[in-house]
Amino acid sequence: MDYSEITNQVKQAFDILYQAAKPQRGELLIVGCSTSEIMGSMIGSNSSEEAAEAVLNALIPCCEEKGLYLAVQGCEHINRAICTQCSIAEKLDLQPVWVEPWLHAGGACVTAAKRRIEGAVMVEDLHAKATLGMDIGGTLIGMHLRPVVVPVHSELRKIGNANLILAYSRPKYVGGPRARY
Repeated sequence: MDYSEITNQVKQAFDILYQAAKPQRGELLIVGCSTSEIMGSMIGSNSSEEAAEAVLNALIPCCEEKGLYLAVQGCEHINRAICTQCSIAEKLDLQPVWVEPWLHAGGACVTAAKRRIEGAVMVEDLHAKATLGMDIGGTLIGMHLRPVVVPVHSELRKIGNANLILAYSRPKYVGGPRARY
């Protein structure tokens, strides 16, 4: 597997999502990632530290450049706990949890994120406060996205061998047939 190609695909996915969502600085991107799926295996069966690093090599600089916060979801073995910056956890009043993700309980991507995100903390959930989402490999991040979720359809449908789903949140439409938006 060409890890630089994974990094390039993730950068491309980020750009597609960013252009569709047009987020403001300070918004939160939730990422769920199965490196097993990227590598062509079933989710949870073949975690790859190299693939995780390739994903984060794209996401961390992209988020920093655009002023977005990054949150990375772990797998169900740690109840989908999330790694993010302590400052964003405090700002959003998120509940810290005591867990240390590792390759076979949490997954490669959240394990790498815990090492690489400055001031990293694990939190229980995001209380649907993320406005951008990237699901690589069917990790089910929807619970973390603020309603109303809008899927982003693009020609980029895979990162490595993993299916890719991009989404963002928009404000709810309120009113009736005479309302203007």
